[in-house]
Amino acid sequence: MDIARDGKSAWFQGGAYAYEVIPFLWDRGYVASTGSNQCVGLTGPALGGGHGRYEGLYGLAGDNIIEMKVVLADGSNITVSDKSNKDLFWAMRGAGHNFGIVTNLKIKIYPAKIKTWHYHNYYWRQDKLEIVFRELNKLQDDGKTPPLLGVVFGQIYIDPSIRRDEAILWFTFAYAGPASEAEKILRPFNAIDAIKDEMGDVPYPEIPVRQNTDISNCISARFSLASVMLQTWNITTERALYNHFMRNVALYPDLAVTARLYYEGYAHQGVQAVDSASTAYPHRDEYHIAFFATVVPEGSNLLGPAEKWAREARDMWYAGAPTRKPATYVNYASGNKYESLKSIYGYESWRLARLRKLKAKYDPDNRFRFYVPILSD
Repeated sequence: MDIARDGKSAWFQGGAYAYEVIPFLWDRGYVASTGSNQCVGLTGPALGGGHGRYEGLYGLAGDNIIEMKVVLADGSNITVSDKSNKDLFWAMRGAGHNFGIVTNLKIKIYPAKIKTWHYHNYYWRQDKLEIVFRELNKLQDDGKTPPLLGVVFGQIYIDPSIRRDEAILWFTFAYAGPASEAEKILRPFNAIDAIKDEMGDVPYPEIPVRQNTDISNCISARFSLASVMLQTWNITTERALYNHFMRNVALYPDLAVTARLYYEGYAHQGVQAVDSASTAYPHRDEYHIAFFATVVPEGSNLLGPAEKWAREARDMWYAGAPTRKPATYVNYASGNKYESLKSIYGYESWRLARLRKLKAKYDPDNRFRFYVPILSD
């Protein structure tokens, strides 16, 4: 990891992890747009877009790539930037895993303008579901979340320390600044009676710990997962999803242990400020990500029920947004047949056509086809 003398960029090896990059920069007075979870690297999420806590200010992780050193399928090493192999530079920022191996990358970095981030975590009973999602819609207002409110994460899950027969709502807010500023924005949520809440001001590298996205929460297991991208939360749908969740909890207690409905809402202005046609990432008009996930116990016969649960949750989310075409964040794609390539790489006809043309140029034998391939074989 090496910061440029002008303090505007830094080089990282392709395998650097977020939990290494964030404190390295912070300790030297800088921040960068990275993924939000410490379980992943810096490069991998960026090649698929890369949502994170600083995107409201600086755009996606992929938007901040300046240059990459890439090994192609034929073994050649090339430089990819807006000056060298410019066509591939477009593709690598949104569909990069289809084209090569990134050994090094240069990204934009920014001065850390604050000393602490504020976090506030709420635990709510299910009877607060409607008002919570109503206030979330007001706050996020079709992509108008305050840029300093970096992310809102949520989960619906069974917390046995609270109740074993009723899933709770857990939501965590992270704000780039002190409590005195953040709590003004969070007043509507403070007015909702909670089982308990937690808050504090901490240095940015500690925020993943407070939001349960640090490396200690990484799980290596077989998951069933289905995800969606949305512009707003349909409150009627969220109630139906909760009821559906509880029915399946009763049917499959071994899945219920790890089953979650996840919610992600990022500040979006920095993402929307980038021309959609300038990168291969196609979903700049989608403001939220939601997904169902559960671990399938090894040696069990629960894969089928888990896949069914995931698919039904996905279908319910989309039924609640009937005017929108399904959109899938490539980094959360699970390889299910119902995830169309258009939903992942964009519905504009020119997008996939351009990607396939570049595939023929840079990887004509389709060596890079392991994950959500543009060409299957």
